[in-house]
Amino acid sequence: MEKIETDYLVIGGGIAGLFFALEASRFGHVAVLLKNTFNTSSSWYAQGGISCVGSSEDTFESHISDTLKAGDGLCDVQVVKSFVEEAPLRINDLIRYGVPFSKDEKGNYDLGLEAGHSHRRIYHVKDHTGMAIIETLKKEVLQRSRITLWENHLAVDLIISQNGCFGAYVYDKETSRLKAFISAHTLLSTGGCGALYLHTTNPSSATGDGIAMAYRAGAILKNMEMIQFHPTCFFQLTPQKFLISEAVRGEGAKIINPDGKSFLQAFDPRGELAPRDVVSRAIFMEMKAHHYPYVFLDIRGRQRKWLEERFPYIFSFCLSQGIDMSKDLVPVAPAAHYQCGGVATDAWGRTSIPGLWAAGEVACTGFHGANRLASNSLLEAVIVAGRVARLSAEEKRSYSSRDLFNIKEDLVLEQESKRDAEIKKAIAKIREVMWENVGIVRCVSGLKKAQKEIGFLIDFLKSQKKEEAMSVLQLEAQNMALTASIVVASALRRKESRGAHWVSDYPQKQDVPKDTLISFASSSV
Repeated sequence: MEKIETDYLVIGGGIAGLFFALEASRFGHVAVLLKNTFNTSSSWYAQGGISCVGSSEDTFESHISDTLKAGDGLCDVQVVKSFVEEAPLRINDLIRYGVPFSKDEKGNYDLGLEAGHSHRRIYHVKDHTGMAIIETLKKEVLQRSRITLWENHLAVDLIISQNGCFGAYVYDKETSRLKAFISAHTLLSTGGCGALYLHTTNPSSATGDGIAMAYRAGAILKNMEMIQFHPTCFFQLTPQKFLISEAVRGEGAKIINPDGKSFLQAFDPRGELAPRDVVSRAIFMEMKAHHYPYVFLDIRGRQRKWLEERFPYIFSFCLSQGIDMSKDLVPVAPAAHYQCGGVATDAWGRTSIPGLWAAGEVACTGFHGANRLASNSLLEAVIVAGRVARLSAEEKRSYSSRDLFNIKEDLVLEQESKRDAEIKKAIAKIREVMWENVGIVRCVSGLKKAQKEIGFLIDFLKSQKKEEAMSVLQLEAQNMALTASIVVASALRRKESRGAHWVSDYPQKQDVPKDTLISFASSSV
């Protein structure tokens, strides 16, 4: 097996991974692994923006309060305070790297408003902020001699010794060869697990790889039951849904049912600007009660020219579907969107395994709590990535032959397998089971049914190994099944309704909020 040594290994090329690479390259050589290519990370699809207090009318206290309210009792107050107060520094970093945040006619930053926010504080690049940040950071990364990009390199498992993590086993899709990337510091920035669900805004590559690898390595996972659903995704029959940004509602769009009636006020006085968990649940219940396949987003009061300028990406997509937002209603329905839980870390990205760090959607810092406030995710990703770069540079780690003596030279993986047709059926079943039983509204019987069916699928996937090599699709399926089982086990442990986890058997909150912690050592998953 080819061995590649580097000072820092980054698994994932979204905003967290690229920002970390730029910051860490000041201290050493960085290898960045991309499962596919740059435009396939969830970061690429982020439309709304990045939240930060940026006007005299706004305050840190207001941003902190909004985050805590959305997080529904599970946020770490000190983490929230420190992130909100650090936000202006990281916005300045992005501006320094060249991110072209939108400005108004006077040359001031055009701060947007999104659900759950009390003030306009969303820095954005029209309606394709993630794409713009990725392109900007990518351009910078390509100019750094200390950063090496490895596209189409799939991390298989972490290299673990009794002294912690020292890199990862990686499959090169282009050469069909396995490599061992060896590093004193490894950053997980693999994104979330939206592809576990039948309907999602995430790319098909969001299969929970980072969660599965961290779990197998023995890391502690936190609040994995908290899967956030975005309330307004364009209604279409494709698995990956096109997102209609929360910013559209921030600019005055209303949600109405097919009978033309508004209904959100009956669920929450904030209506369209209530947090995502509330709006998603309200839409879901309205659709279920009246057997609607979707509801509508109505922004017909805005002029076409303004919509084309403010939301060019969304307007263009809707037009391609035969819908002019200035004249027509937009059909929308909820879809799985963001993993609020993840690999447990402190405010500096440290996991429970020495040498293993995590940032972005794969991590759980305590910032989002039970339900992420809109546009807080990119903020968290940049803050934690920067902190990991600074702290890991101070923590001098080295490895010896003893740490690497058990490298698995016998690992075998191949691009395709004759069993892949059956594996695809198993993946489809996982997504169906999760959507039907572990979605916006849950019940204990449904969760137990999901636990049983996911267990059968795990056994089936294990039985497919046999003597032949495992295919890339089979590895992804195993990661999906394992991550799904963790989400279900976490949901069964939380006997209350809070934030993104609403279970009909326990509609009330417990008096004392508690985190759901799971690890290989403490779980029967």
